[in-house]
Amino acid sequence: MRKLLFSITALSIIFAASCKKDDDNKTVTPTPTPTEDSLGYTLNADITTNRTLLAGKTYTMTNLVYVKNGATLTIGKGVTIKAAKGKNALIITRGAKIQAVGTVDSPIVFTSNEASPSYGDWGGIVMLGKATTNTTFNSQPGVGEIEGGVNNSNGDGLYGGTDDNDNSGTLKYVRIEYGGYPFQPDKELNSLTMGAVGAGTTIDYVECAYGYDDAFEWFGGTVNCKHLIAFKTLDDNFDCDFGFRGNVQYAISVVDPSQADISGSNGFEVDNDASGSDNAPFTAPTFANVTVIGPKENSSTTINSNFKRAAHLRRNSRISILNSTLIGYPSAGILLDGVKCANNLTSGAMELKGITVAGITKAFDTVSNSSTTLGSLNTYLTTTNPTWNNASVAATTDAGLKAPYAAGASFDPTPNAGTVLTTNVVTSSKLTSFFNTVSYRGACSVGDTWWKTWSKF
Repeated sequence: MRKLLFSITALSIIFAASCKKDDDNKTVTPTPTPTEDSLGYTLNADITTNRTLLAGKTYTMTNLVYVKNGATLTIGKGVTIKAAKGKNALIITRGAKIQAVGTVDSPIVFTSNEASPSYGDWGGIVMLGKATTNTTFNSQPGVGEIEGGVNNSNGDGLYGGTDDNDNSGTLKYVRIEYGGYPFQPDKELNSLTMGAVGAGTTIDYVECAYGYDDAFEWFGGTVNCKHLIAFKTLDDNFDCDFGFRGNVQYAISVVDPSQADISGSNGFEVDNDASGSDNAPFTAPTFANVTVIGPKENSSTTINSNFKRAAHLRRNSRISILNSTLIGYPSAGILLDGVKCANNLTSGAMELKGITVAGITKAFDTVSNSSTTLGSLNTYLTTTNPTWNNASVAATTDAGLKAPYAAGASFDPTPNAGTVLTTNVVTSSKLTSFFNTVSYRGACSVGDTWWKTWSKF
């Protein structure tokens, strides 16, 4: 009996071992990638649970689409989203995410569905986060209502909170074209509107083209961005408000000489808030390696009279601009506006260093109340502080860029070797670990190609 039990037990062990071995070695068939979207190819309703748009497909947007309730919208590489003309936009609400990751060869494109698209055909992309701001909404400090008329009774257009590391997702290798629909008079959306977007968010290789209002506008928040392109936007290219404190490296802006906004179109427009108050957190971003190409190639270029300055710094803002070049604006290179801004510069809260201004008669200018405090801004930024390595040159060609005013494939914002933009870079404590250490001014090095293939010129 014992022998029989032993035999049965031994056989059971052998059988179990062989089953275990088979389980360990069996081939697992991967879940196939879907080739069709069971939800259809139209975005026309709120996204309240996770959704994925299939790589390489074309979708149509026909509504204000809110991603909400903590949902994530994932967009595959090579997706094209065509928005119908009118009050249509994609709004990523607080707590929700967008994961739009294209590639250099297969970017994700948001564009107009019109046969002949134009400025402001649709609303653009709105990202709303939980980072800190200096604004107030309905007596709630730190909360704002995003401009553009997309807020509703659910508060889906509100932004702001207490989490500066908030994560609204990823935009990478993304183009946003023909956005900025005028939802309300003087309250248009922008191509990419960011309200209190936190530092956990990734924004890299994003182009905003043919926008009706601003290309990129930050309302508070701490998001960091690299490789931005603003192309032929009607109003401002880089607009910062309500306590934005993120970092930006490598940015290019190009304008259409005939198209500008009645409010006055600038490369940078920067405010602490609408009244220039002392409300904290202060608008204090750091921009490095920016190339701002204005409308006026030379003295014979005809431009829209609404173009103003390469950078209008006002209302108690504390932006720092480092190792950059500003060319071809009619009114000024940098206009420092207000006593508070002048004090921010002299205290070191604002830094303007390593800047080459080309083809602009008033390279560094102030309004009267700033100059009372500071004196000549041109003298202060150059002669008084020579180690800041700021300079102006007479013509846009003196900046040494290859072809900043060429069209299409001939456009080239890179510097020629041995020209002024390839020397005299500055260092600063504001260049944190986020920033790459480079040896040139402007958005590109000699022979650089980061702006090619995925973008549209």
